[in-house]
Amino acid sequence: MADPALQKLMLNAMLALPTPVLRMLAGGGVVFQGGRTLDPRFQFLANAAKGAPPMSSVPPEMARAGSAAGLAAVAGRPEPGVAVENLSIDGPRGPIPLRAYRPSSPDPKAPLMVFAHFGGGVIGDLETCHVFCSILAKCTHGPVLSVDYRLAPEHKFPAGLEDVLAAYRWGRDNAERFGAAAGQVAIGGDSMGGGFAAIVAQEMKTAGEPQPVLQLMIYPAVDLASEAPSMRTYSDAYPLSSSTMDWFVGHYLGSDADPRDPRASPARAKDLTGLAPAIVVTAGFDPLVDQGEAYAKALRDAGVPVVYRCYDALAHAFTAFTGAVPCADVACREIAGLVREGYEGRIH
Repeated sequence: MADPALQKLMLNAMLALPTPVLRMLAGGGVVFQGGRTLDPRFQFLANAAKGAPPMSSVPPEMARAGSAAGLAAVAGRPEPGVAVENLSIDGPRGPIPLRAYRPSSPDPKAPLMVFAHFGGGVIGDLETCHVFCSILAKCTHGPVLSVDYRLAPEHKFPAGLEDVLAAYRWGRDNAERFGAAAGQVAIGGDSMGGGFAAIVAQEMKTAGEPQPVLQLMIYPAVDLASEAPSMRTYSDAYPLSSSTMDWFVGHYLGSDADPRDPRASPARAKDLTGLAPAIVVTAGFDPLVDQGEAYAKALRDAGVPVVYRCYDALAHAFTAFTGAVPCADVACREIAGLVREGYEGRIH
């Protein structure tokens, strides 16, 4: 088996080649779909992945291992000056592993951000968003609490959601432990984690509990029954295709749950009024781009303060590609800047 460090070094050397060379190695030409042009490094990575079996063709255990190895090769370095602590809390069905990130120069007014990683509810762990959480902590000067929620198919819907809700409430009750003001907590996530973030805000409203300071949703999966045009336009996108999304949903929901249930598809909730200010971010080359944009519009129409950004040249899961795609690293820092502005009340 090849040395992972050597593989990463070789990949970075390839990705440092000039754009025309990268495009030539990726089959030549420019990838232009739906009015968008794909970043050349994502184009190269997508072409390199064509020889691998699709995630939808392998068991979840194999998908998790393959995803972890692939993401390790494209990950950046965690931010310096951010202290990391692994801990565990009691969850609804057992312990929930968490990872806390504390910046060296904290702002005592910044809330604690509870964050849920991507992975369709089937893959991913604390390493999946490790670098991005460190960027969030460093750039916002606020603590971050990452949640290692239960995964399907071993733990189907709503198990993962229940863990994120439990972690959110625990974070709210223990915010001072991490240097945040008492009771001040935000919720965030990407992909399925972004869907969880939306659901947490809705669940707080239903339960009559305080809203988060902010909700951050990055390329969120907010409609598991979506038939939006982007599901077809970007059906073969890398690293998330429509068939892979179907595979995730099948494992996550099983045969009994309704994908239109608002606790699975928060975009289908009937009343979005009174929810926390939101930052919604999408990637252009992503089957989920339309549903993320539509949810941002629905929130705005309901009177919720919203900032919406689409990174047209990037693909799904770009928060994990900071070591391989410079534009992804820039986007992650811009998102952290938006969060900082949100903490300061500058979302209108």
